[in-house]
Amino acid sequence: MKLERDLYAYLWQSAYENNCNTYLIRGEVTVLIDPGHSRHIPNLFRQMEEDGISGEGIDLIIVTHSHPDHVEGLEAFKDRRIKIAMNQEEARYLKENGKLLFEMMGKPVPEFRVDFYLKEGELDLGKSTFHIYQTPGHSPGSLSIYWPERKVLFTGDLVFNGGIGRTDFQGGNSKAIKDSIERMSRLDTELLLPGHGEMVVGKERVLQNFELIRQSFFAYL
Repeated sequence: MKLERDLYAYLWQSAYENNCNTYLIRGEVTVLIDPGHSRHIPNLFRQMEEDGISGEGIDLIIVTHSHPDHVEGLEAFKDRRIKIAMNQEEARYLKENGKLLFEMMGKPVPEFRVDFYLKEGELDLGKSTFHIYQTPGHSPGSLSIYWPERKVLFTGDLVFNGGIGRTDFQGGNSKAIKDSIERMSRLDTELLLPGHGEMVVGKERVLQNFELIRQSFFAYL
């Protein structure tokens, strides 16, 4: 689904099984954010093709964090000439406690490579510059991605429309997620694109969503 120029969203709406939202930024460097579960990759490619985008046209995949519903689909790209990037702390976590989630689901950790690690700072991709933020709490190396030119924030499982990411998995941290949410709330955001659920559209609604999260969740973290 095309949201605006060069920005596409493939939102997961099934109530019966878990998978993440996937986003695509088309440009000089075409970026896919969070491929999701392996079994849903064919459906993702079908939706992309309906938007006139080939899976072969992806240049870079960014993973916000390494939970199975976000990262498993990387195995579909391991033999393709596509760069894959995530946070180094998150890659280390996946090799240690993070793999327990896969074991709980009866799944092996997928085979994939990481071509480079993302740390906090600017990421220049052709004519577009993105800001990478380390936003731990849901997992130790979770990332959020901000596109200042468009005032778009990709939050992974940090915050959702009316909710926040769980902190009771291995590697979760309640204080860290509160600090991360407060940092992201200070950005000038007009479109919040979460890892699950519906988008939050409009600056006023984004601010209201952050305030709702403070009032509804912070006392319990």
